[in-house]
Amino acid sequence: MRRSRTREAIAPVDSARLVPNVAAAGSRIRFGDLIVKAGAVDREAVEQTVLLSPEQRLGIALMDRGLLTEYDVTRALSEQLHIPIVDLRDAEPETRAIELLSAADAHEFDLLPLLLADGALTVAVSDPLDEGALELLVSLPVAEVRLALGIPTRLRNRVHQTYPALSAVATDIEAFRLSDVALEPVESTEAVVDPHAPIVQVVNKIVTQALRDRASDVHIEPAEDCVRVRFRIDGALKDVVELPAEMGPALVSRVKIMAEMNIVERRRPQDGQFEMKIDGRDLDVRVSTTSTIWGEKTVLRLLDRTRSLYRLADLGMPAESGALYSSIVSSPFGMVIVGGPTGSGKTTTLYATLSEINRTDINVMTIEDPVEYIFPRINQIQISDQAGLTFASGLKSILRQDPDVILVGEVRDVETARIAVQSALTGHRVFSSVHAIDSVSALYRLLDMGIEPFLITSAIIGVVAQRLVRRICKSCATAYEPSMSELTIYRKLGGQDKDVWLHGNGCQFCSGTGYFDRVGVYEVLSITDELRQCVVDGKTPREARELAIQQGLHTLQYEAVQLVQANVTTMEEVVKHVLVNEGLE
Repeated sequence: MRRSRTREAIAPVDSARLVPNVAAAGSRIRFGDLIVKAGAVDREAVEQTVLLSPEQRLGIALMDRGLLTEYDVTRALSEQLHIPIVDLRDAEPETRAIELLSAADAHEFDLLPLLLADGALTVAVSDPLDEGALELLVSLPVAEVRLALGIPTRLRNRVHQTYPALSAVATDIEAFRLSDVALEPVESTEAVVDPHAPIVQVVNKIVTQALRDRASDVHIEPAEDCVRVRFRIDGALKDVVELPAEMGPALVSRVKIMAEMNIVERRRPQDGQFEMKIDGRDLDVRVSTTSTIWGEKTVLRLLDRTRSLYRLADLGMPAESGALYSSIVSSPFGMVIVGGPTGSGKTTTLYATLSEINRTDINVMTIEDPVEYIFPRINQIQISDQAGLTFASGLKSILRQDPDVILVGEVRDVETARIAVQSALTGHRVFSSVHAIDSVSALYRLLDMGIEPFLITSAIIGVVAQRLVRRICKSCATAYEPSMSELTIYRKLGGQDKDVWLHGNGCQFCSGTGYFDRVGVYEVLSITDELRQCVVDGKTPREARELAIQQGLHTLQYEAVQLVQANVTTMEEVVKHVLVNEGLE
């Protein structure tokens, strides 16, 4: 349930036309009494939450503390206000109902008109107590408004699908074709800075749609006959829209202007960034351009700065691995490495670790490229090539700032690696990431950089390797019979027999993919004396890994199969994203 977003200077809402009349509060059972009676939480937790968050609505405060789910709050509101809950999986909004509400209002208040019959409009809402939403609904040209409750996340997703930002892009394309920009090359900024210009509207709509679709990256790719726009959602690229080829140069120029890049230079790769505010959320966009045979390809990395940071308990590590990792990061000194390929969630794990250990009595400093999320009480440094600030030079300056904990965004070269290792040996806690296929390989990556084995084994106290796999969509999860190849791989990786296999059939919530959101697969390695000796003696990575497994290492393959066994993900995802060759030998 989102926080109430009321308009300024709202008069009391005349809710006589609302069914049910949410203004009739006299007969309501208190929300706290309802959830205690339902057994969702105990009364002590409710009373403590009221004391801790007196200004927040109780349902929101309990969700923030992780004591209630969205469904718990929606169900309790339904009982309290006598408003039915609508199953949005099967709901098909009518066109004439949708047209009664503007896209801007639908997105602002999370409202989805469903049905218009006999002058009565049925609307799905997530917050039936939002006065701004109620005022808007009673102003609609209908005789009666009937409320239905939707699970907030699902409702928001359906609103984004029903009112897509790119729905009117055809109008912008036609306006662009009629403009002067389409007839001559873009050589100045004037043609792409007018906020009402078609090309400006197209870029804004692409970024807005990407944020609403939970995309992490936007790819704008020129081809021979079109410009293809793709979103990376839950780790997989998805075609979104094709634009005329002649729009390519203007699109790139507009993005370059926003990111303060050189609009004239089209052959050399460039990097930049800009900020936007979309649906009340602050968005930081990192831009990269490179030249291809058909023009400049642009990739936008979207960083939602309003998204709450994960804590260690939220990462999804199995209980045993989570307890081991917590004990490792609690060490007063030493180096902890997070390994994995690009896009495997390494930065998220490092940030969650900082959230766990950060206290007022220690000095935490980071050196990152880029700074993806801002911590209110942590000193964060952004790499700057123009200023000559590299990981190595930044790390040297940090060591003169009396740090207790240091986060190095990535170990890329031998100088950075050597300074980080030496920092860990001189009594600091150091956290960093490297690109490696598993936990043992992360150790050998530092060896490859030229760091002496005895330094590595003395400094590093633990390694986490990780991957991200897509979750089966809960809205369309269906039992199925696995193929023989799936069963063979599953069993060879140690999977146990199970009665029901689930996969996603594809629905409106998951855009037909069968997956929604992602979950981490983690391999946590504690550096033992035997493993240290193995590395110092020059043993191969395979020998070191076999020793770690003998000492109880739960491999990525093992943890991934546990997720399949629990019907969290599928064998297709495990084969695609988790290294399985070793387990099949």
